[in-house]
Amino acid sequence: MSTKHTIPSDEDLTAFIDGELTPEEAARIEAIVNEDESTAERLEFLARASLPFEQAFAPLLAEAPRQKLQTMLAAIPAQPSEKSNAAPAFASRRRFLGALAASLVAGIAIDRAVIGRSFSAKDENSEWRAVVADYISLYTPETLAGPVPERDVQASQLAGLDEKLGLSLSPEAVSLPGIDFKRALMLQYDGKPLAQVAYLDPETGPMALCIVRSDAGPKAPDLESRNGMNVVYWSNGTHAFMLIGHAAADRMTAIAEGVRGKVAV
Repeated sequence: MSTKHTIPSDEDLTAFIDGELTPEEAARIEAIVNEDESTAERLEFLARASLPFEQAFAPLLAEAPRQKLQTMLAAIPAQPSEKSNAAPAFASRRRFLGALAASLVAGIAIDRAVIGRSFSAKDENSEWRAVVADYISLYTPETLAGPVPERDVQASQLAGLDEKLGLSLSPEAVSLPGIDFKRALMLQYDGKPLAQVAYLDPETGPMALCIVRSDAGPKAPDLESRNGMNVVYWSNGTHAFMLIGHAAADRMTAIAEGVRGKVAV
């Protein structure tokens, strides 16, 4: 396979989105995006990835974002796709980058931890689980590398979740047997707080316990598969919970059952 047609890696696509490629490489990737639907879909997914990148954007805001983003946009020719008479999918990505540039130039910090999908009470639990699965699927063991935080650090992080969600979580309540606690952080889904407690399982990799407020009513634990991961989900009268990871279904179910009684509110 020639270099011209080599399918770009996620690292290449991310560098393309961030404007870190040479004009020649950017043009090569754009050509592949216009010809290969799966690559185009992957690029669009990475462009809207719902990871908490607020800190990652801080250096960009501090170091002349106008110049860097204008360079990025200039490297993306606005040519219509020959595959369809409709507006090309890449045009929507170009508009996305343009909107991002405008926001940064205006001094607005973009926090990709804000997950902007709307939902109704009827499909609330299904929709937010789908969004969580999207960004957890991007986690690798390296994402959660580093030492396990001390108990007082864990307690401090969990206290921030308690304040937003009306919970009372302790390090002991969210501990998972044989699995390392890595961090607890507050995200946002459709304007509502979304708590995430991230773990690293030495056997299967990243795992997360996520919680949102919910008035959909109590629901017994159930199991589903999303993005190649197993999800155990349940709810009580005030909150919806999900435990997501790569462990086998029976192990995920057992872990969820253990934590469910400890995080009851």
